[in-house]
Amino acid sequence: MQSRDDRAAVVEVIGQLVEAWAGHDADAYGALFTEDATYVTYVGTCYRGRHDIVESHRTLWAKFLRGTRLADEVLDVRFTGPGTAVVTGRGDTYKGRRPAKLSKVQTYLLVREADGRWRIAAFHNTKRKPLMEAISFKVAPGLVPTAHR
Repeated sequence: MQSRDDRAAVVEVIGQLVEAWAGHDADAYGALFTEDATYVTYVGTCYRGRHDIVESHRTLWAKFLRGTRLADEVLDVRFTGPGTAVVTGRGDTYKGRRPAKLSKVQTYLLVREADGRWRIAAFHNTKRKPLMEAISFKVAPGLVPTAHR
């Protein structure tokens, strides 16, 4: 059984990601990941290791995602064992005003490392397709997740 402190610490890591993104601080962003973390982007690129995560974000913030901020909403935190947590959420990047609806679904696997800090061991980001989802739910109601019935 995990404590409220553990849950708060895990959610805080996600908050620190948002802060590091706001400052376009690739080193601070990367420090939130384990040394051998995997990071899958919504376009399907898979990075392996903190170094790749740091360098890819340094490049993204200099080019395609310059001036962006990160919006994140934690939907669920589930502890699968001592020192292991799965976080499901929604997120998006934006400029200007924060979007009302976040278009990506994200899964984080966090582990408590030997130094006691929670870090992200794996991240997966998927672009949400609400129209396709709605059509599939209409045609095949058995696809609707229990939480949404």
